[in-house]
Amino acid sequence: MKRFRVWAMNFLVDCISGALYATGIDTFAKMAGFAPGGLSGLALIANHLWGLSIGLTVLVLNVPLMLVSYRFLGLRFLKKTLGSMIVCTLFLDVVFVRVPPYTGNRLLAALYSGVFLGLALALLYRRGSSSGGTDFLTLSIKARHPHLSVGAVTMTVDVIIILLGWPVFGSVDAVLYGLIATAATSLVIDKALRGAGAGRLILVITAKGPLVARHINQACGRGSTMCPAVGCYTGEARQILFCACSRVEAYKIRTAVHHIDAEAFVMIADTNEVFGNGFADPSGSSFLP
Repeated sequence: MKRFRVWAMNFLVDCISGALYATGIDTFAKMAGFAPGGLSGLALIANHLWGLSIGLTVLVLNVPLMLVSYRFLGLRFLKKTLGSMIVCTLFLDVVFVRVPPYTGNRLLAALYSGVFLGLALALLYRRGSSSGGTDFLTLSIKARHPHLSVGAVTMTVDVIIILLGWPVFGSVDAVLYGLIATAATSLVIDKALRGAGAGRLILVITAKGPLVARHINQACGRGSTMCPAVGCYTGEARQILFCACSRVEAYKIRTAVHHIDAEAFVMIADTNEVFGNGFADPSGSSFLP
């Protein structure tokens, strides 16, 4: 039963991602005369030149990349990605070819294409999958260099493909719009991936550490880590409390601290991701399965 629920959730995410992906390509990018980067950009170029099917072209081009990336990403990831690729292909070539494309402002088309593609890819990455294409190269690089930004790596790989749009579409505008779309995709990917696990880190310097920590726990159920400290100016003993929390809980914790110690020094910082008890599961947060 649990295996079926996991499969059903993965399939639902694939369908949502496939719809978003096809919206970005078929609805916004196809008629706007630019290549947004990645294999989908190559497929759009092939479609423009020879009328080839976009989804099927992407699927065929993925085969050599799957073979190259197998050593880095593993069979499980590739099998999961293959399912996502097939779903995306069906949405591209069967479902959204029947949806009227956007034929308005090209700048808006580039922006919305990037946003929809970014949302689609972020959803797939969060489930340990991808849409294939240059994602294989991107995630292979990410596997070897985890400190690199996924969005930045994607941008670098895609620029070369975007430049091909210049001679194909016959205008430098094709490159500019392609860069805008890819920049939007990269930004959305990074914001969606990092924002999903984002939170706040609260540092409290107080003379009533144990009491403040207990009140924080009563206020929102969050634990704290306490370290002894000494005020350099006064020479008096203090405690430093570290507390990770959500954005909503930050105000509750600040209020709880000042309710106990009105003179407490409180610092609130943003965190991109928080893992551990009460937060994201480290085993399920990676881009790779």
